[in-house]
Amino acid sequence: MKNKIKNIIIFFAGAVIIALLGLAPNAPKTFSLYWGNLGARMVEAGVIDMERFENLYQQRGGLSEADRKLLADSDNGNLVITSENSGMMLNMLWALGLGNKNPILENGPMMTYSGAGLPAEALAKAGNFASTGGWTLGKGNAMDHYSMHQFVTLTREQQDLVEKVAKNIYRPCCKNSTYFPDCNHGMAMLGLMEIMASQGASEPEMYKMSGEVNTLWFPKVETGCGV
Repeated sequence: MKNKIKNIIIFFAGAVIIALLGLAPNAPKTFSLYWGNLGARMVEAGVIDMERFENLYQQRGGLSEADRKLLADSDNGNLVITSENSGMMLNMLWALGLGNKNPILENGPMMTYSGAGLPAEALAKAGNFASTGGWTLGKGNAMDHYSMHQFVTLTREQQDLVEKVAKNIYRPCCKNSTYFPDCNHGMAMLGLMEIMASQGASEPEMYKMSGEVNTLWFPKVETGCGV
């Protein structure tokens, strides 16, 4: 009897500790990375048009104060991505991936897939992908911002890391890798990987986060299918 009571006490004590640590099986997945003034810089550059962005979310109940802060303030701390804000973050990271200057956008499959010869022709064709032609929340044409802004600066080693993981992270929607960010999810993942690399994330950490974020963006797909 004493052993039974002891086991019950241990079980409940363990459950309390797990809950306090946020490790409960049903606890929402969260990820933390420094956001700072990225949102405000994207609005200032025109990659995000605040009026268009607000109009979109007005149809969905409006932006929360926390969302507005991410877009307008310069002193944001760590950003937490949850199931509740994953859609909002998908759009903000999409804008980042689209607008941030990166060789992946300038020399990768986005420019070479169509077989276009001249750079101007390749750039024009790159504007027809879902990740470019589908971005209507900025000022002007999406290609006016394509790889045009230095939002996130990477060292050579960090760029190499982004390219390596991007070639190995796949998304369920179109089965392409992040190295070929032809849809909104791919472009958003590229933006996320750029932030992580710039903040010193390791290769395993980047793979782990990409898989977990994919479970938020594609909730019916198991984590392993996204990477």
